[in-house]
Amino acid sequence: MRRFEFVEGTSAKFWMAEVQGSTFIVVFGRLGTDGQRKEKEFDNEAGAQREYERKVAEKLREGYHEVSSEAAPAPKGAKGAAAATPKLVLPPRVRGGKPAAEQVTAATEALTALDARVGGRSWKVSLQARRARRALRALGGVDPASHSALGAVFTSLMGKVVAPRGEPRLPLWVALELLSELDAAAFVRTLEQWKRAPEGTPAQAAIGLLSRQAEVLGEPELALRLGSLLGARPRASGDGWEKRWSELRPHVEGHLVSGGSSLPALLRSLEAGGDTRLAERLSRLGG
Repeated sequence: MRRFEFVEGTSAKFWMAEVQGSTFIVVFGRLGTDGQRKEKEFDNEAGAQREYERKVAEKLREGYHEVSSEAAPAPKGAKGAAAATPKLVLPPRVRGGKPAAEQVTAATEALTALDARVGGRSWKVSLQARRARRALRALGGVDPASHSALGAVFTSLMGKVVAPRGEPRLPLWVALELLSELDAAAFVRTLEQWKRAPEGTPAQAAIGLLSRQAEVLGEPELALRLGSLLGARPRASGDGWEKRWSELRPHVEGHLVSGGSSLPALLRSLEAGGDTRLAERLSRLGG
């Protein structure tokens, strides 16, 4: 069965459909329930297929998103839905794998070079940041703490995000791009590192926002992805940003609704701390 889900505000529903011979079958209901099953007989298979295609198009117009489902379809003739209700499946953020020693060394060297350039010309920092990100991507979503030399330079580099005024500082958006190539555990640990920084650091408002959304979500992977959107580079906007959010939004809303909350409730709990760019992005999340 193809599966579609709709999550918005306090509404969280699923709809599944398939054709078996000349019978059009749907299973629908609230997320987390078995839902109910309905069958409609047609004169022939072509008629059932036309109805199937019409209803799928209708659900897409209504805002449903198709999701992958590994659950087996309910047995034919069953009363009520026998199929389980799977959750939305997040697409992989990184390509998993065990890195070779030389790849870890290359990533350590790239981060060390970036660490040395922090505070220099912005274009040089950006260029080395791209090199470091590519080197981290090759590690297959590793946690830098699992490699001593890599972990040490990474921690040093992340510390420069919250450097006091007047000292070399790594832009937050660069740090988030690097974190997006790593295991979500690195994001959780880095947030704790940033929260220990003294009051008055330039990134304080953004760090507070990232920490709060991570606390409310309670799911490191979602918090990293949402935080990366909130803290994206200043010029990141338009269709690319909106596309990333439209893909992530059903997962965030589904997670919140399953816990008895909602996206509006999350957004009400977040404050931009006087940062106009953060305020604008929070507004776009609710749009």
